[in-house]
Amino acid sequence: MKIIALICAKGNSKGIKNKNLLKFKNTTLLGNSIKQAFLSKYINRVIVSTDSQKIAKESLKNKAEVPFLRPSKLANDSTPEIQVWRHAIRFINKNNDLDYIVSVPTTSPLRAVSDINKCVSKAIRENLDIVFTASKSSKNPYFNMVQIKNKKLERISSNSKIFFRRQDAPICYDLTTVCYVFKPKFVLKNKNLFSGRTGFVEIPKHRAIDIDDKIDYKIAKFLSLKGQF
Repeated sequence: MKIIALICAKGNSKGIKNKNLLKFKNTTLLGNSIKQAFLSKYINRVIVSTDSQKIAKESLKNKAEVPFLRPSKLANDSTPEIQVWRHAIRFINKNNDLDYIVSVPTTSPLRAVSDINKCVSKAIRENLDIVFTASKSSKNPYFNMVQIKNKKLERISSNSKIFFRRQDAPICYDLTTVCYVFKPKFVLKNKNLFSGRTGFVEIPKHRAIDIDDKIDYKIAKFLSLKGQF
């Protein structure tokens, strides 16, 4: 079975400047993701999709491949991730011989290598089109999440039943950016990633931190320095 890792790392970021090149665990966030991908028992090639020469240089330094540079129109904050995946697939799967691609985003540096392995193993074992990662949500649309409608607070859930304790409400999950495993053909043919055979691997919250701003970065660094991740 042929499986490779894909890391999408653009040069600009509104939340934190040069986010993908921030220092983390004696390397960078990018270098950390490359290292984690290579440590997976399923992966021996890591491809980086970027629009930045600096990121390309850092990728090559960490033994990843940069076979193309992403066009600037696919490096905006508004660019859907699926479009970046599709662009990469057309370059790296020209022979249509890839079984799965494993996306390992730089913004979830506290993932364990076992998280990656579990995602790939589940995809193969159950012949899934895509595997997501998710963590139990602390907020719940059936219990303590609301929206403002007509200048009034309303419950998000339209469920007629009212829950007075979080423990009684249906369990909800937050999707994380720890890892995605998908079939290239599925991503090319489907706009809705939930339309196929989907699965998920549950990730504990402390490994699912997604670095979006400076506070997230400081929390991730603090947890990593505790020596548990």
